[in-house]
Amino acid sequence: MIVVTGGAGFIGSNIVARLTAETAYDLVVCDRLETADLAKWKNVAKHAIADFWSPEELFEQLERHAERIEAVVHMGAISSTTEPDADLILRTNFTLSRDLWDWCTIRDVRMIYASSAATYGDGEGGFNDDDDADSLSKLRPLNAYGYSKMLFDQHAVRQADRGQAPRQWAGLKFFNVYGPNEGHKGGMKSVVAQIWPKVEAGETVSLFRSHNPNYRDGGQLRDFVYVDDVVDIIEFLLQSPEVSGIFNAGSGQARSFEDLAKATFAAAGKEASIQYVDMPEVIRDRYQYFTEARMERIRAAGFEGQSTPLEEGVRRYVQDFLSTADPYR
Repeated sequence: MIVVTGGAGFIGSNIVARLTAETAYDLVVCDRLETADLAKWKNVAKHAIADFWSPEELFEQLERHAERIEAVVHMGAISSTTEPDADLILRTNFTLSRDLWDWCTIRDVRMIYASSAATYGDGEGGFNDDDDADSLSKLRPLNAYGYSKMLFDQHAVRQADRGQAPRQWAGLKFFNVYGPNEGHKGGMKSVVAQIWPKVEAGETVSLFRSHNPNYRDGGQLRDFVYVDDVVDIIEFLLQSPEVSGIFNAGSGQARSFEDLAKATFAAAGKEASIQYVDMPEVIRDRYQYFTEARMERIRAAGFEGQSTPLEEGVRRYVQDFLSTADPYR
């Protein structure tokens, strides 16, 4: 049995889709479906999951099925970088993760969890996924979400150094992931999903104007990674119980928002039409102009998967999902 927390969410549901199709494990989803019209339930509706647990019953159910559980893939989190309730973020992203770590350690269950590239802050220190305590202590996240993820990374490394860790543990620093099953995320959806309605209609889309003289409008750079590529990493880790640590999960290549928008228009067979609008002042001093994952460490650990090129990933997303009557995986 594998338990996927946040399994009805974006990355979580893509993990469930892969593992139900390719493994003999029983997959259990722990999540909240919220309102029926939000359609989050459709993210997992096509897959034969073994059970569905609410977050409130997670530890009771874990204990009940402890002898059968091989691994917990912990994707459940508050992922909004603009969430104002820092206490809620810490309770959800750190405290719950810490308690789950303790349970997995005691019960000899493997644990793979979601960290974030938000731990790197403005990126001035680079994007090396060194996971020693000294390197982690030098990171300076720009928001409470990034701080909560950094705090748990530090906890994981400290406990592992003390010999108080699950028999396999891995944290993945997700960069800008895009792909199917993110429709429920509202303003936190990828740019592809956000601009798609206007692209489909052949209308002009808006991107943020640059407020940094080193970057032109639309030239802000991100490590955009197709969701299948990060699921490849998770599947590799599940097949490699000897691999533990904190690793980047990105494409390894920074591309511009303009590139992303043009790829979306191209996938729809439309002429690109882009305008630039001022970035809200509230986020200007916390805005990352460049991210690019260093992928050497996960490759040195044995991962041989290749990143999907941006134009190909966007094409798959648009043509296989967004433009169809049934956009769910």
